[in-house]
Amino acid sequence: MSKKETKYIFVTGGVTSSLGKGIVSASLGLLLKSRGFKVTIQKLDPYINIDPGTLNPYEHGECYVTEDGAETDLDLGHYERFLDSPTSQNNNVTTGRIYQTVIEKERKGDFLGKTVQVIPHITNEIKRRIKILSKKDYDIIITEIGGTVGDIESLPYIESVRQLQWELGKNNSMVIHLTLLPYLSSSGELKTKPSQHSVRQLMESGIQADVLVCRTEHTIPKDLRSKLAQFCNVGLENVIECIDMDTIYEVPLYLQKQNFDEVVLKELNLPVGKDVNLKDWKSFLKKYKNPKRSVEIALVGKYVSLQDSYKSIAEAFIHAGSDMETEVKVRWVYSGDIEQEGAEKLLNGVDGILIAPGFGDRGIEGKIQAAKYARENKVPLLGICLGMQIMTIEFARNVLGLTKANSMEFDTSTPDPVISLMEEQKNVVDKGGTMRLGAWKCALKTGSKLAEVYGAKTISERHRHRYEFNSDYKKDFEDKGLTPSGLNPETDLVETLELKDHPFYVGVQYHPEYKSTVATPHPLFKAFISATVKNKS
Repeated sequence: MSKKETKYIFVTGGVTSSLGKGIVSASLGLLLKSRGFKVTIQKLDPYINIDPGTLNPYEHGECYVTEDGAETDLDLGHYERFLDSPTSQNNNVTTGRIYQTVIEKERKGDFLGKTVQVIPHITNEIKRRIKILSKKDYDIIITEIGGTVGDIESLPYIESVRQLQWELGKNNSMVIHLTLLPYLSSSGELKTKPSQHSVRQLMESGIQADVLVCRTEHTIPKDLRSKLAQFCNVGLENVIECIDMDTIYEVPLYLQKQNFDEVVLKELNLPVGKDVNLKDWKSFLKKYKNPKRSVEIALVGKYVSLQDSYKSIAEAFIHAGSDMETEVKVRWVYSGDIEQEGAEKLLNGVDGILIAPGFGDRGIEGKIQAAKYARENKVPLLGICLGMQIMTIEFARNVLGLTKANSMEFDTSTPDPVISLMEEQKNVVDKGGTMRLGAWKCALKTGSKLAEVYGAKTISERHRHRYEFNSDYKKDFEDKGLTPSGLNPETDLVETLELKDHPFYVGVQYHPEYKSTVATPHPLFKAFISATVKNKS
């Protein structure tokens, strides 16, 4: 298929936000990829932040990081986990980024003195961003538009879709509209009116939905399905039911049973071709639903009241757990509570502990107590990013005897800054996009636990942090048994730490969870779960 024949699928949402456009998009991507098509998915976010990098996790959930160092929406994590292929900075665009680009062009005089307006300048930039991925020779590009139809923020995106559909011509693009069918318990029925209004609002913007995906808690009766088709102007077979499932990983199979992928291919005038191959996906689900054993792992973090803040970690547990036929039960522990109630009370009985990433000094002492508890009680521990830095501080204080050791992030006057800033970070003023981001190489020490885990001498993992292990203390740590076992070959920065004479006490400066997918569970999570299984037995 030539580049000019790239097909576009736009996924919009109505009635309410958080309906699961990301999961539907990822599920469709998986189904199309399983039929042999080259597919990618992008997310257009209506907010004015340049990226989610500076957003509080309570505000927006996890900030996901791509291989090329883009801080993106957490939906890109779903895309990668389902498609088992990396995304890039071109897969996530915000209104802030769009306006920033247009304003920079205006300042340079690129518009030849014209009045810069939403139409055509903003919409042209949105269209350019949508089409930029076609240069990679994809057969199909799925574009998820954040927010809800009718939102003032979404209007430029909806208008851009209308223009693009006209420019691309018949059968080269389509619109999937995701809506909610609310259930009224008082009358015991599903209501279609909100969906009708949402589709009508879309039509008022010049866009006709080609497929309607209905989120619902109950099966849609035939008469309601016919009513939706008639009033929303779509074919009966194009009304797709998306009922609540036990796990998001069941959604592709449920949609496939309704021939969702075939309906889409028909709309795009593409051959249905060979049968969809979901053998490995079904195998993953079978093992996930029928575990042979279970372990409980405490996730010690600062943002545990919104579990989406650690979405990739939770999903990595599912991928690795399924692969090892082990159910991973997560005990969500707020590190601030450990400061008040003690590690013994809140962590007692767990088979493993994961100290989660984060920023800022809130709850830090609770995390340090958790690391001490795991080290002294031989409980398997995995520290990720800030988690590794916490392990460093705890070891420095309680083993090296540096009682006031700390990170420069929390105490700029500490006499022992075991975690410090790189020289090039010291004068950074802007917070957004200025950390060590994206894929960096790590050379693993021969004979180390991590070299065994990865089965490789050099690995590449994604980063998102500003502070680093202070190499001035490297020999002190090594002499006492907490070994820097992985170094960046170019900067000599410490990437990993592991403790001798402990079942599993590993800290990594990078984020292994970002690379875990259904098809390729991350080896570090598998090794960690294996250690917790041994600890339990």
